[in-house]
Amino acid sequence: MDYSSIKFSGTNNMEFFTTLRGRVTEYFKENNITRFGNYKMVLKTISLIAMYFVPYFLFMFDVFSSLWIQALLWIIMGFGMAGIGFSVMHDANHGAYSKNATVNKILGLFANILGASATNWKIQHNVLHHSYTNVSGVDEDISPGNIMRFSPHQPRYKAHKYQHLYAWFLYALMTLQWSTVKDFKQLFRYKKMGLTKKVDKNFAKLFTHLMISKIVYYGYLIVLPIIFTDTPWYFIILFYILMHFVAGFILAIVFQPAHVIPSSEFPLPDVSGKMDNNWAVHQMMTTANFAPKNKLLSWYVGGLNFQIEHHLFPNICHVHYKKLSKIVKKTASEFNVPYNVSPTFFGAIAAHGKLLKEFGTGVR
Repeated sequence: MDYSSIKFSGTNNMEFFTTLRGRVTEYFKENNITRFGNYKMVLKTISLIAMYFVPYFLFMFDVFSSLWIQALLWIIMGFGMAGIGFSVMHDANHGAYSKNATVNKILGLFANILGASATNWKIQHNVLHHSYTNVSGVDEDISPGNIMRFSPHQPRYKAHKYQHLYAWFLYALMTLQWSTVKDFKQLFRYKKMGLTKKVDKNFAKLFTHLMISKIVYYGYLIVLPIIFTDTPWYFIILFYILMHFVAGFILAIVFQPAHVIPSSEFPLPDVSGKMDNNWAVHQMMTTANFAPKNKLLSWYVGGLNFQIEHHLFPNICHVHYKKLSKIVKKTASEFNVPYNVSPTFFGAIAAHGKLLKEFGTGVR
């Protein structure tokens, strides 16, 4: 499906988002605060970066000789990696971390430091996922290939009957795939789709930057430890994979319950490319919050348990989502627009597993 042919309704329930935007703007004006991050974001950034790099340097300087403790250090790095992705890189690449574009660009490059590509991420996440959420064939977050079925509009194969069982292992491979082959495949696919031009018209420059970032990444994370530590090279490779297993699994179980649960809808455009609803209502139909009262979870996942608020206002820093959620929920109720919330994180994960089983068995 050609993403450029999809058009959202310009008339259906437009008053909802117009009213909501006005109220959100008034909230920031009345409280005399900026939509960007604050000192709490700075403290969080320092904490999460430390969670990733302190274990790395402890490992590099051979502080612990026990392989079990070394493995634990890489597991902590996995938590730090996911946390930076949720709370630092994510806001920065949305332009929501700081009003200073240079700060956003620098912090956004943490995607590259962690093994992914900030360029590809912006295209997949900002352009395709946020614009066409849950639209099969366009939103790549629900298009993992034939091995998984994330939409009722995708073909069902025999193996999908068991996807609610094997999905969790595949989720753990997500960032490992990014760090190896996915970024290269994506970059060439996005070039063919004409999407790389949205970032930089010089494709050779983008490819060169990707190659350099991969060399630096594998250099500091694998080559340097092999050269300068006493740990055998094969354990370093195993630790590297372990770190990605942890990070990939955490990232997946946070993002998937926000869009692939029983309350989620999977609208498709008609033959002319027109969607039934306007963009904002579409986001409300395809997105859900979870565990809104869990402060620790919300801190760690960068407010992405308030996924509705994030999708409606991706250019607003996540430190404001909890307060904004009251405004969004109230406005949605007034305009009879769905506002889906799972009370707990584990409840949301269970709901995701339930829908995977329904999609896999053909119930939906």
